[in-house]
Amino acid sequence: MHLFYLHGFASSAKSTKAMWLAERLRSLGLPLHCPDFNEPEFKTITTSRMIGQVDNAIARLSEGPVVLIGSSLGGFVAWHTAARQSFEAVARSPITQLILLAPALDFGTNRRMGTVGVEQWRDDGHLDIVHHAFGERRQVGYELYADAAQYDSFSIQDGPSTIIFQGRLDDAVDPVMVERFARSRSYVECCLLDDGHQLHDSLDTIWDRITTFLGLKGSG
Repeated sequence: MHLFYLHGFASSAKSTKAMWLAERLRSLGLPLHCPDFNEPEFKTITTSRMIGQVDNAIARLSEGPVVLIGSSLGGFVAWHTAARQSFEAVARSPITQLILLAPALDFGTNRRMGTVGVEQWRDDGHLDIVHHAFGERRQVGYELYADAAQYDSFSIQDGPSTIIFQGRLDDAVDPVMVERFARSRSYVECCLLDDGHQLHDSLDTIWDRITTFLGLKGSG
C-alpha cells in the first residue's frame, strides 16, 4: 500500500498536518509520499498540473494499491485524480481509498476566493495571496481558477471508499456543501468535527479513524 498526502493551497509538503501524519505512519513502518505542488513555480499552479504530479509520482512506485490523503485543495485534487485514473494505472496501482480533510470539493465552481471576486482575478491576471508555507505574499495566476472550472466534483457519482473529516466551524470550506456531497454517495463517510478548517484540535480523533479505515494495527 502506497500512501500519499496532498497538501492544500498555499501550503507545502512540510505542513503541520503532513509532518504529523508522516510521523504517525513512520511509527508503523509506512512511508508517506508528499508531492510539492509549489513546484516548479507556485504562480502557475493548476489542478491539471497537480493531478499530473500525483499520477507521475504513483507511476514511479512499485505496483500496489494507493491511498490518497488530501487536505483542502489537496482533497479536491485527490478526488479528481481518482476519478480520472487511466485503465493502465488502475491495473497497476489502483487508488482504492481516499481520506479527505476539509476538502474544497466546490473549488471549480466557487465564485469567490477570499475577499476578491473571480472577475477581478481574471481581469488582473493574477491574485496576491499570503502563502503560509513561504511566509510572504505571492502571486497566483488566474489559470488556477480557469483550469479548475472543468473539474465538477458533484458530477462524479462513482469513486473509491472515502472518509471525509470536516470541521463544523470551517470558514474556508462550507460544511453544508461537504455534507451534501457525502450524503448522495453511499461509499463516502462524513465525520463532522467541532473544529475549524485546519482541524488541528481533532488530529487524535482523525488518526484513530484513519487507522480503522485503513485497517492499520498498532496505532498507539
